[in-house]
Amino acid sequence: MQETTRHKGQRAEDLAAAYLEANGYTVIERNWRAGRAEIDIIAREGQTLVVVEVKSRSYTSMGYPEEGVSKHKENLLADAAGRYMELHNHHWEVRFDIISIVLKRDDTFGLNHYKDAFFPGME
Repeated sequence: MQETTRHKGQRAEDLAAAYLEANGYTVIERNWRAGRAEIDIIAREGQTLVVVEVKSRSYTSMGYPEEGVSKHKENLLADAAGRYMELHNHHWEVRFDIISIVLKRDDTFGLNHYKDAFFPGME
C-alpha cells in the first residue's frame, strides 16, 4: 500500500524528534500552531529554544527537502516562535533549524540537520 504524503510527513517528523532526543535535545512541543503557521518541533538545547522545520521528500531529482523552505515560511515560523515565546514568557536565545529527510523506498532514510539554517527578517 502506498504511503500518503501526510503519513510520510508524520514519519519524517517522528524520525526528526527521535534524532533530536538521541542528540541531547528536549522536545517541548510538536505541531504547535499560531495563526497560519505551524512549528513542526519546538525543542530545547541547553538554554536555547530551537524551532525546527522538518522537510522530507522521497527523492531528490527535483531538489533537496531543505530547499523547500521559502522566505515566506521563514517569516511565518519567526512570527509563530515570537508568539510561543510571548505565551511562555521565554527570554532565552532562539535558533531556527531545518531537519531534511529523504525517505527511501527500502524504509531507510537520510537525515541532515542544519543548525541556524536561517535568520528571519534577514535578506
